[in-house]
Amino acid sequence: MPETLISDELKTVSGRPAATGAARRRGWLLALWRELRPKQWVKNLFVFAPIFFSAKAFSLQVVTQTLLAFGCFCAVSSSVYLLNDLVDRAQDRLHPEKRHRPLAAGLLNVWIARIAAAGLLIPALSGGMALSRSFAMVLAAYWALNVLYAWRLKQAVILDVFVVAAGYLLRVMAGAVVIQAVMSRWLLICTTLLALFIALCKRRHELVLLAEGAPNHRHVLTDYPIPFLDAMIGIITASALVSYTLYTVSEEIVAKFGSQGLLVTAPFVLYGFFRYLYLVYHKAEGGDPTQSILTDRPMMVNLGLWAATAGVILYGKG
Repeated sequence: MPETLISDELKTVSGRPAATGAARRRGWLLALWRELRPKQWVKNLFVFAPIFFSAKAFSLQVVTQTLLAFGCFCAVSSSVYLLNDLVDRAQDRLHPEKRHRPLAAGLLNVWIARIAAAGLLIPALSGGMALSRSFAMVLAAYWALNVLYAWRLKQAVILDVFVVAAGYLLRVMAGAVVIQAVMSRWLLICTTLLALFIALCKRRHELVLLAEGAPNHRHVLTDYPIPFLDAMIGIITASALVSYTLYTVSEEIVAKFGSQGLLVTAPFVLYGFFRYLYLVYHKAEGGDPTQSILTDRPMMVNLGLWAATAGVILYGKG
């Protein structure tokens, strides 16, 4: 849509007349903030997984490095969200939930979004390079993969969910690289399976929500019959639970912490998967995993109990 038509877009898409002066400036700043999706920064907490499971959470230097890595990922992920919404704004207008995003609703000028995307990416990569060249490479790989996803890979059946899972995996890898920790193969496997589980549940939610209108929003959804998704979700759920259980009793963990005590956290993980499946299948949630988890009290209590129990086991002897 040409930029000269932004006022018309504001009127026709959002249903409200364009604001002027200070109110208009506040309006686009608020719209830009919403487009950055700060609530989604919770996903970047995966960079803290290596510091937690390597029992280095009380090292000030390591914590500082991880916090800086988290900030870099927040900036890069917001840059990705802006680019993704720029590409998808026409299709998002057909989606009952995504049509409220500022770019889709015509509340944010596309040039402002483009400038903001670059303005976030460049400092983040520079900061990443200051932390570690390897970390900067992981950060750049995350951005490049998501750009490819926005333009092409999101239309590739099955491959699209693997790309989403790779984003979580790169966060964990980045967290390990920045503190120079050895990456546990079990941690990487569990992260990948968890990410696939979330991505598949999100696809199912989209199909249920959009129903016959799914092809108009994203053509690849026609290649995901619900029974097929249900089968894959079942396989991934079982694989993730088995993998986490094996991780807790692996030689690596037993040698590092001197016991198989981490096994007692497995029931919390089991409950977490079952509760999320309940939200997806009974409450028709899962379209926004972050919101589904953060707004569900039983899920948050369970997550807190898991973290507290794992923390006592991992750090108790220290």
